[in-house]
Amino acid sequence: LSKDKDISCATCHLPKHGYAEPEPVSTGHKGQKGNRNANPVINSQYATSLFWDGRAKSLEDQAGGPVENPIEMGQDMNTVTKELAGIPEYKERFMAVFGEAPTKDNITKAIAAFERTLLEGNSPFDKFQAGDAKAISEDAKKGWELFNQKLCSTCHTPPVFSNWGFYNAGVGTGKKDPDIGRMNVTKLDSDKSAFRVPSLRGVEQTAPYFHDGSAKTLEEAVKFMAGGGQNNSNLHPLFRALKAQKTSEKEIQQLVAFLKSLTGEYPVVEEPKLPE
Repeated sequence: LSKDKDISCATCHLPKHGYAEPEPVSTGHKGQKGNRNANPVINSQYATSLFWDGRAKSLEDQAGGPVENPIEMGQDMNTVTKELAGIPEYKERFMAVFGEAPTKDNITKAIAAFERTLLEGNSPFDKFQAGDAKAISEDAKKGWELFNQKLCSTCHTPPVFSNWGFYNAGVGTGKKDPDIGRMNVTKLDSDKSAFRVPSLRGVEQTAPYFHDGSAKTLEEAVKFMAGGGQNNSNLHPLFRALKAQKTSEKEIQQLVAFLKSLTGEYPVVEEPKLPE
């Protein structure tokens, strides 16, 4: 779908990496670097908005954005529709499913329909919740207790482990020109450097972490969040409370053990032979 035919959705949402990317930020058209890490697609059908700043309200709204972004795929949807319509097998498939040739609307519907199949579950934690006391380690059990005691579950709400809200944890606020996050959408000063809460399902598989990929490991990410984030004028009160609580190294490891127990099963799709 990209202008130079070198970038696909799976370039930044790698199936074998939890449909996320192993790089801090995405590389797009002509090798240009974005300023954000690609969100995992897993369980995104439950999200109430898409992108780190929530600017898309549905998977359909999200699907066309990267195609037309000049530093991502650098293409335009009108060209994409003409190119797909010019491939006989694609045209036949669209006619069979939608009763019409490819359009911007049905292309994004098709991508969104696929994304809704990318569900992760049946994790050790799920088995523990279902009554198997041996499904997770003692450290993970303690981590689950801490996860609730330290109010992590307020934002990372089970069972998807996100409330899809927007919070300022101070990530990246120490940079010279920090990303203003949700404020880009709402224009409200109160949303400055606030970002959407990611789901923690499969989080072990999707390093690096945060909108800027600044945490290389899960341990690093947990230590940052449990430590109350980075001080800034807009830091959410929840993080100020966490700073006051203090979290020991042992507790960090127990929280990490719990988060790893959320790694479940999800479909890994192999690259198909493209229609001609």
